Amino acid sequence: MATDLSVSVEDHPGALAGLGEALGNARVNISGLAALGGHGGGHVHVLVEDGDAARSALEAAGFTVEATREAVVMDVSRDDRPGKLGELAGKAGDAGVNLAACYVATGSRVVFVADDAEALRGALGA
Repeated sequence: MATDLSVSVEDHPGALAGLGEALGNARVNISGLAALGGHGGGHVHVLVEDGDAARSALEAAGFTVEATREAVVMDVSRDDRPGKLGELAGKAGDAGVNLAACYVATGSRVVFVADDAEALRGALGA
């Protein structure tokens, strides 16, 4: 199952490398990632298939995993065009689903994360 982990990281050189190394050492492949830093801290959303292994590896390496949620991943490779993100996010909004995260993954895929994955899947027709 596609899983999004929301991870707090310290804002210093090498923090993202440490996250990648922790997952790599645990043989967990990263399929998508969004990372922002600043104001003394950083935040990363990482898309993986094995959420339990990823969480264990990150916590063992000293990272704080704030949340683990099922991700809804949409392949837009056949319909990659201006306005596609607005269309998909609009469907979630129209259904009353509040998005916790959205980012791009490998292979022209868009990752959506919400507390209610079932409602999100229904809204997006996934």
